[in-house]
Amino acid sequence: MAEEIHSTRETHPGDTTIIRETRTSSGGGGWAIAIVLFVALVAGIWFFTQNNASEAAKDNAITSAANNVGEAAKDVGSAAKDAADKVGNQ
Repeated sequence: MAEEIHSTRETHPGDTTIIRETRTSSGGGGWAIAIVLFVALVAGIWFFTQNNASEAAKDNAITSAANNVGEAAKDVGSAAKDAADKVGNQ
């Protein structure tokens, strides 16, 4: 950021001398902001990839549970059929 300093001095009546100084700041403020934004971007990417991975794991767990329920239903159906056959044969 540039900082300007203006000074006015009168040496003799009617004569005016204007001194203008300009200082520029070469601090690392721009670099610090860039680094903070980069870290935030990397953290955001990491968060979203972890979130997607956990969603996939959750979906796989639900699919596995549904398959297990389907297998259990088949087993119950088979047991009911066997029981009905035994009752019918008596």
